[in-house]
Amino acid sequence: MSSIAELLAQAELPDSDSPRLDAELLLAHVLDKPRSYLRTWPEHVPSTEQLECFAELLARRRAGEPVAYLLGQRGFWNLDLKVASSTLIPRPDTELLVELALRLGPAEDARVLDLGTGTGAIALALASERRQWQVFGCDRVAEAVALAEENRQRLGIGNANFVQSDWFAQLPLGRFDLIVSNPPYIAADDPHLQQGDVRYEPHSALVSGSDGLDDIRRIVSQARRHLTPGGWLLLEHGWQQAAAVRELLVAAGFVEVDSWHDLGGHERVSGGRADE
Repeated sequence: MSSIAELLAQAELPDSDSPRLDAELLLAHVLDKPRSYLRTWPEHVPSTEQLECFAELLARRRAGEPVAYLLGQRGFWNLDLKVASSTLIPRPDTELLVELALRLGPAEDARVLDLGTGTGAIALALASERRQWQVFGCDRVAEAVALAEENRQRLGIGNANFVQSDWFAQLPLGRFDLIVSNPPYIAADDPHLQQGDVRYEPHSALVSGSDGLDDIRRIVSQARRHLTPGGWLLLEHGWQQAAAVRELLVAAGFVEVDSWHDLGGHERVSGGRADE
């Protein structure tokens, strides 16, 4: 029987970008302990059942299954979110979209919309930071809406609502003071779709036509009639798409169009304001 220290030393995840972290997260999950426990009690020997469970999770991770799906959860902003294979896994880059929304959105009461909400990550982060806002999240996938609502209830966030809608098609009446979205933006023939975690994520949440911009075009073309005068539209996109997204925003009549850089120095979010 192997101890915690031995298990972590023997764990092999050759295709992972962070093999030690992955192994620690999986073992802590199996033991139902925080990661700090692994360092505090390295001599602890897990039970036979725990060892078998850990071995199974390692095998699934070696096959490429994302750690977030194996654990059933992922941290985003200051929230612990339940995740499932029906939704995109929230990523740190998307926190830039939250930061910008908090900076550019109204200080007072506001109606805010998160298009393609998935787990509810963006909507719930905004609602948790701005309790005076009424935040709506929509997704065309019923399972995603149910998951977002489950996360809302678990976190006790009362100023967020989730509805099933294909972008703007089935939204509640009324305009919004701020619209944000992390839509699909990967081209259909992008080779990265056959690599890493995205192989297990739903393609409908990743792929958007031959150039990756089909959904962004649709959102930009319809957003102004759903925004209050002066309201912002903020969109996450691929790191090489900023110029194209800015062109779409300008052509649709948005003003103060700009792009913002993520921590890696890439233009990750673009947006504009509806002319008053």
